[in-house]
Amino acid sequence: MTEPDPASLSFIPLGGSGAFGMNCNLYATEDRILMVDCGVSFLRVVGGDNQITMPDPAWIARRREKLVGLVLTHGHEDHIGAVAAMWPQLRCPIFATPFTAHLLRGRLASAGLASVVQLIEVPAGGRAKVGPFRLRFIGMTHSIAEAQSVVIETKHGKVLHTGDWKLDPDPRIGPVTDEAALRSLAKSGLLAAVSDSTNATRPGWSTSEAAVEARLTERIAAAEGMVVTACFASNVARIQSLCRAADAAGRSVVVLGRSLHRMINAARATGYLDDLPSLVPLRHAGYLPREATLLLCTGTQGEPMAALARLAMGRFRDIRLTPGDTALFSSKIIPGNELPIEWLHRALTEQGVTVIHEQDDPGIHASGHPCQDELATLYGWTKPSMVIPVHGTHRHLEAHCALARQLGIPSVKIENGVILRLAPGAATIVGRVQVGEVLRPDVEKDEHFAAAVKAEIERSPTSK
Repeated sequence: MTEPDPASLSFIPLGGSGAFGMNCNLYATEDRILMVDCGVSFLRVVGGDNQITMPDPAWIARRREKLVGLVLTHGHEDHIGAVAAMWPQLRCPIFATPFTAHLLRGRLASAGLASVVQLIEVPAGGRAKVGPFRLRFIGMTHSIAEAQSVVIETKHGKVLHTGDWKLDPDPRIGPVTDEAALRSLAKSGLLAAVSDSTNATRPGWSTSEAAVEARLTERIAAAEGMVVTACFASNVARIQSLCRAADAAGRSVVVLGRSLHRMINAARATGYLDDLPSLVPLRHAGYLPREATLLLCTGTQGEPMAALARLAMGRFRDIRLTPGDTALFSSKIIPGNELPIEWLHRALTEQGVTVIHEQDDPGIHASGHPCQDELATLYGWTKPSMVIPVHGTHRHLEAHCALARQLGIPSVKIENGVILRLAPGAATIVGRVQVGEVLRPDVEKDEHFAAAVKAEIERSPTSK
């Protein structure tokens, strides 16, 4: 079977189940389909060109007349990074909170799509109706602003699609997780929780951003020479923490990396980072005393064109590394990136730079995903009838299922491409659809993509 039953509520993951990245999920009922997230995996360099890996859209593209909308849970690339490349085959409205929408507009503009995509802003914690689906956003804490769980309500019941989340009592940016809204789901009945499995193998709780800020403040205050820091550009709270720690140590901040500048601009445009200390332009960095300078860089994963790799190779005219400097990696080593990160660490240490990363000092980074006690707390609040683990490798999905069983909650382990009937009746895998991966140019850097998209849209002017 390759078609969901219109009389049922079905869940169909196209990406993000069985591996990290490329999160893309479908819900189908009454012969209509809702997509939740549309992401990429990590950037690859193929033949010298930047390529993104995204889910194969062929199955849903052939059924795009049934696709009523794309809902984005938050602005990380593994959740929104494929939108610009995939949208010409989807042609549906997109729903996102203001911060996520701001990030997406830049991507759409680079791809020549800004004037043709219907991008609908939904306030954080807001509601929308999309075809037969009634949506309620619930604010969650995560490593980016405005992360939202989405309650998807149909005539068959409610599903909580968590997106990425954690339970952080002091996230530094934005409100804490909306516990009251989550608890209300238990009162009205929750059919299923489709939930983040990233840290399902880890006991306990994730570290709060407040604790990370305190540790970074200690480290930066104790450092001599220039301090070079690297974090994920999307982590607005971490950007703020690093700037506050620099200010406390009497250091001026210089930002290196286009994605960091873009994220800071998006945050300020949507009401965040209002109290950020003044940033020093790169062209003035060479005039600052080294002991009073902090560089905030992109490139935590050893990306060859990112700011930190270019700095390690001496590619910046206005600033150089010298012995006695310190490099703080306020990030995790993502599996699969060990070799480029090892190269970057070596390139720095060979210049006399002291390198400190999460494995040296776990306090300088915190995951944005829930550990086992946080998962158990969420399920205690929401009381789902079943748990559907997503966002993880098979090992993570299995650990999540085992945790659900310990809590007395039925669970279903799935993989990309299954048609999982959620209701009516017991959750059952009833078929499969075509899935896979496709490589596409990074549309932000491909000057030919916009022209190709325009031509495709002009050939089909009556499509959504």
